Amino acid sequence: MALPLGATATPATADSVRRRSWLRWALARLAGVAFVLWAVATVTFFAIRLIPGDPAEAILGGPGSQASKEALAQARSDYGLDLPLGIQYLQYLGRLATGDLGTSYSLRSPVTTVIGQNLGPTLLLALSSLALAVVLALLLALWSSRSGRIASAVGSVLEIIASAVPHFWLAIALILMFSTALGWLPPVSVPGAAGLVLPALTLAVPLAGFLGQVMRESLLDALASPFVLAARARGEGESGVFWRHALRHAAIPAIGLAGWAFGSLISGAVVVETIFARPGIGRSLLSAVQDRDVPLVLGVVLVVAVGYMIVTTLTDLADRFVDPRLRARS
Repeated sequence: MALPLGATATPATADSVRRRSWLRWALARLAGVAFVLWAVATVTFFAIRLIPGDPAEAILGGPGSQASKEALAQARSDYGLDLPLGIQYLQYLGRLATGDLGTSYSLRSPVTTVIGQNLGPTLLLALSSLALAVVLALLLALWSSRSGRIASAVGSVLEIIASAVPHFWLAIALILMFSTALGWLPPVSVPGAAGLVLPALTLAVPLAGFLGQVMRESLLDALASPFVLAARARGEGESGVFWRHALRHAAIPAIGLAGWAFGSLISGAVVVETIFARPGIGRSLLSAVQDRDVPLVLGVVLVVAVGYMIVTTLTDLADRFVDPRLRARS
């Protein structure tokens, strides 16, 4: 809100401006969430129908069920698959607006129940992988940024290699090393912490490569910035300069990548959960696509989209908390 020339902003006026700024930000976020969910639901609804096969066969147990034509026709009628595609789409949006994700064709259970049973293991895997990736990236960035040019070059090479390694190749290599050769960890996921180590490490290493590159460059920029020189001129020690000033500056771009990191972890979970026979929504999504289980595919994709929007919103809030420039600008 603009003030007249020469006027002074009172505390009440400043509070009103801040409230309006936060309200505009919240309304814009809600509108963005609604648009993203509609776009995801629409694209997924039509894309899943491009997969070869008949959804009615999936309802009756798959192509191997040898269902009769009468049974297939009845299944299409019961689930509305005999209606025009546009009518099916509008009915789907109507059910979605009421929170009804439908019933899984292959599992014969409500989609919300199936997702609720598999969401916890995937979230545990994603959060563990994210924490491990941040620790690995931070350690590599600290070492490479404070140990000279050779260490910086070595760290850059390691980050590039780590970020380029495919999940399936890394998973197989870790199984061969830690399960087959050393016998330290189980080759498949089992209950407990031991069954989480290899899947989390498989997801964390490529992500740590990306985060390490960003954090190392930010650290180097921060250490050469005027505010660091000013802190040293005030008598601040190197440890204080690094932990109290440079590291906070380096955390800003890493926080901004949290939304992308979440999407990367969820997409990688499809491969990792399948290789390690670990329950989760990634493995459920792959099975649903193979079985043409349309309600389950749509439900999982929408839940992932909601999770992505929540993470990006929390990321924006964290950016405003860490970076005072964003608070001043808003």
